[in-house]
Amino acid sequence: METQLQWKFLMVCCLLGLPNLGETYRILFMGPFPAPSHWLWLEHFQRDLLRQGHHVTSVNNHPTKQPHENLTEIIISPSFNIPKHFPKKNIFSMQFASDFQNLQLWWTIGLMTTEHAFRDAKVQRLIESKDDHYDLVILEQFFHEAFLMFGKKFNCPVVTIGTMGYADNMDHAMGILTPWSVIPHLLLSHTDQMTFSQRAYNAYISLYDAVMRRWFYLPKMQEMAEKYFKGVINGSLPHVHDLERNISLMLINSHRSVDLPRPSMPGLIDVGGAHIQPAKKLPEDLQSFLDKATHGVVYFSLGSYMKSTDMPPEKTALILKAFGQLKQQVIWKYENDSIGQLPANVMIRKWMPQNDILAHPNVKLFITHGGIFGTQEGIYWGVPMLCIPLYGDQHRNTIKSVREGYARSLVFSKLTVDDLVRNVETLIYEPQYKRSALEVSQRFRDNPIHPLEEATFWIEYIMRHRGARHLKSQGAFLPLHQYLLLDIIGCLLLAAFLTIWLPWRMLKRVHKWWATSGAVTEKLIEGKKRL
Repeated sequence: METQLQWKFLMVCCLLGLPNLGETYRILFMGPFPAPSHWLWLEHFQRDLLRQGHHVTSVNNHPTKQPHENLTEIIISPSFNIPKHFPKKNIFSMQFASDFQNLQLWWTIGLMTTEHAFRDAKVQRLIESKDDHYDLVILEQFFHEAFLMFGKKFNCPVVTIGTMGYADNMDHAMGILTPWSVIPHLLLSHTDQMTFSQRAYNAYISLYDAVMRRWFYLPKMQEMAEKYFKGVINGSLPHVHDLERNISLMLINSHRSVDLPRPSMPGLIDVGGAHIQPAKKLPEDLQSFLDKATHGVVYFSLGSYMKSTDMPPEKTALILKAFGQLKQQVIWKYENDSIGQLPANVMIRKWMPQNDILAHPNVKLFITHGGIFGTQEGIYWGVPMLCIPLYGDQHRNTIKSVREGYARSLVFSKLTVDDLVRNVETLIYEPQYKRSALEVSQRFRDNPIHPLEEATFWIEYIMRHRGARHLKSQGAFLPLHQYLLLDIIGCLLLAAFLTIWLPWRMLKRVHKWWATSGAVTEKLIEGKKRL
C-alpha cells in the first residue's frame, strides 16, 4: 500500500512538471515593435506557451535562438530602422524629455512601425490567407492597434501584453474610468498623493492624451487597417477603437510592490517580473572575475537599444577615467572588442547575461539607463542602482527608484568624473541604499505564483472559455454620459425642476396676482366710499 502511494505521488509530480497534456491550441503571437528589449521580454511568454504544447505562429523582428517544432516564425525583414528616423545622438543630447514630445514620439513610432510591418510580404500573405485558423491572437500593447484587426480576421479572442505598464486607454478598454486625482499618467512619476498643481497637470496631460488619441491617433490607425484589410474581411471593418474594447485580457508589466494601487478588473493581470528566472551558471571568465572581486563589482549596461558604443567619445573617456578610480571591479556591456586604454579593473563584453550577473552576491551596484526590465531585475536581486535615464519611461522609472531609496540618478549630458565616482561610492558605502534594495526585493519576490505561470494560466483560460466574455465589464461599452450617470442626474434635476421649482414659481405668480387683485379691489372700495 505504501509503495502504491509512493508511485502515485511520483506520477503526480511528473505530471505537474510536464507540459499541458490537455487540449492544445493554435496561437498567433505578434510583436511588431523592433526594439530588442521588448521582444526579449515577450519571448518568455511565447516560450512558456510552447512548453505547454501549443502551436505558435510568431510575427516579430528577431529570429529565435531556440527553435521548436511547434513554432512557425514570420520575421519582419528588414526591421524598421529606428535610428534612421530618430537619431541616437538626439537621445544622448536629451532632446526628447518633454512629456508631450514623448507622447507624440510614441504615436509617430507606432504608426511608422505598424506600416512597416504591414508592408512586409510575409505579413501580407498572412493577412490574405484563407485557410489559416487560430484560437487566439496575442499582441504587444504598444501603439500597434491596427494589428487588432487580426482578431476580427481569424474570428478569435485577443490578449494583449502591456510592455510599459498601465495606461489610461487600457483602463477604458476594460470598463474603468481612470481616477486622475490619484492615478498619474503613464509618463508621470507622481505618487497617489499629488499636490494641487500636480493634479492639475496630470488632468491636463491625461485629457490631452485621451482626446488626441481618440480623434487624431486612432483614426490614423483605422486608415491603415482599412488600407491593408479591406476586401480581405467580409463586410465593413470595425473601428480599432471598438476592437480595443473587445480585448479579452490584458497582461500588464506592473507589480503591486513597486507600482501604485489602482482600480482593476478581472481582465487586467499584473505580470511584472515574468522574465526573471533563477540564475544560471556564468561563463568561467565572468565567474572567476566576480568571485575574485574582494571589494565587489559594479555592473554597467545601457540596455539593448542604446548601446555604449553609440556614446560620444568624450563621454566614453570620462566614464573609463571614473571607473579607473574605483576600488571595485567593473563589468561593462560594451558592444565592441576594443575600447582603447582599458583600466586594469574593467572587463568589457559585447553581451552580458545580465540576470545571472546581478544575482551574484559580489555585485554591489548596477549602473543602468533606467529601463523597466533592467530595473525589475535590479529590484529582484536587491542591487542598489545608479540611474542615467535617456528617454521615454526611463525618467519615470528613475524617479520612482530614487524615491524608494535604493537608487540615485545622474543626467547624462551633465556627467562628470567626480559626480560619477562620488555617486558610485555613496551607493556602495552608505548602507541605507542596500537596506532599501533588499526591502523592496522581498516585496517584489512575495508572489503566490510566478508571474509567467500566472500569465500562461490566464491565456489558456481565455482560450478554454472562448474569450471569457464573463470577465468583461459592460462599462467598456457604455457612453461616457451613461457611465457617469449624467443621464440619471439630468433626469433628477429635471424632476426637481418640474416638482419643486416650477410649482414654486407658479405659486409665486398666483400669490402676486392675488396680491395685485386685492390691492385693486381695495382701491375700488376706497373710491366708492369717497363718492
